[in-house]
Amino acid sequence: MKIIQTSIRDLVIIEPQIFKDDRGYFFESYSKTKLAEAGINIDFVQDNQSFSHRGTVRGLHAQSNPFAQAKLVRVIQGRVLDVAVDIRKGSPTYGKFETIELTGENNRQFLVPEGFLHGFATLEDNTIFAYKVNSYYAKGHEVGVKWNDPTLAINWGIDEKDTIISAKDELLPTFADMDSPFTY
Repeated sequence: MKIIQTSIRDLVIIEPQIFKDDRGYFFESYSKTKLAEAGINIDFVQDNQSFSHRGTVRGLHAQSNPFAQAKLVRVIQGRVLDVAVDIRKGSPTYGKFETIELTGENNRQFLVPEGFLHGFATLEDNTIFAYKVNSYYAKGHEVGVKWNDPTLAINWGIDEKDTIISAKDELLPTFADMDSPFTY
């Protein structure tokens, strides 16, 4: 397992070691021990999975304390552009974001710690997205920002006119109007 630090502290990419032969392939998608050896000690409590059509955007979401969530995300089938935005007040990278393409072929994973907004755009039909979280969903603690916020100016890799987004996500505030509950 290879841990790759991004330009934002605590936000990492994980590349599993893949063993291929005539039958196909095998890899460990999660090892608490190996992550701990890399200094990542997160107690995941739930696995989630979504199925999305091309052009679907889910996000940008987070949860506030005491239900803040770290997420370990990956694509089982298909392709997404995954996005994490630092919303930790006082962080030197506050308001900055990282993007990574996750696919069913590259098997990369993105570790999004507490204090980050998270979202993804589906770049292929029939995409299956999986993620582990370290805290359960708590409706009253939802935090979010519009996916197409002009201040963030994220290039999602899709045409805005073809975007499929939930009614709930359409109502999210702009980055400027969000009061982040996180500090660095």
